[in-house]
Amino acid sequence: MAAEEGKVDPMHQFTIEPLMGSGGWELAGFNIAFTNSALWMAITTVLLTLFVAGGMKRELVPGRWQMMVESATGFIDDMLEANIGKEGRKYVPYIFSLFMFILFANLLGLLPIGIVGLHPFTFTSHFTVTGVLAIISFAIVLIVGFWKHGFHFFSLFVPHGTPLPMIPIIFPIELISFLVRPFSLALRLFVAMMAGHVLLKVLSSFVIDGTNAGPEFAALVGIPSFILMIGISALEILVAGIQAYVFALLTSLYINDAENLH
Repeated sequence: MAAEEGKVDPMHQFTIEPLMGSGGWELAGFNIAFTNSALWMAITTVLLTLFVAGGMKRELVPGRWQMMVESATGFIDDMLEANIGKEGRKYVPYIFSLFMFILFANLLGLLPIGIVGLHPFTFTSHFTVTGVLAIISFAIVLIVGFWKHGFHFFSLFVPHGTPLPMIPIIFPIELISFLVRPFSLALRLFVAMMAGHVLLKVLSSFVIDGTNAGPEFAALVGIPSFILMIGISALEILVAGIQAYVFALLTSLYINDAENLH
């Protein structure tokens, strides 16, 4: 936020800052200082834990909270059954945690608490975070694939019916496509979240500058920008849910490849 004379820096919101200083936090050559990104990851984890714990009362007549948790779990269960089959049920805990963690993170980053001096940090707008989530999912795919099929897992890279002379060409293409999956999975979420937040900051700068420039500019630039901000914010809420769903859906499709070698 405001770098000079009330100007809005749209990229400042992505700056990772140590909350208790960076000195004395060296471990094995790495700085492990507690940052704003780590803080919001912890907040997301705590809220997600409370959300799930509140829905595990197993009441005969479910309350609204229990119904929300059961609906979310049922949604993930149906998605896995549709994409993997009955064997997909064992992945419900992971996919549910992945989906809800990303969803909570995306939504928390949209909270308008900056007006009271608190600045939410959208850690899913950092490629390092989305990259780690993608690598974890990719590692599960590899472990499941080799554990269940052994070296026959490599048949995934040779589509059924491929002519023998084409195998030396098709195999490396399919292998490279497979290895790019975690990168594309992480990049999609990272870009979507960063782009939306940058756009909101740019529009907020129009509102601030238009208001400071006088009533004419406020009416011409400030008010339309503010109205557009409201619309973009609503769209960002939708994007937050869609991106969490896409990440979980693609992960389930990749796991399906490992389970069934399609």
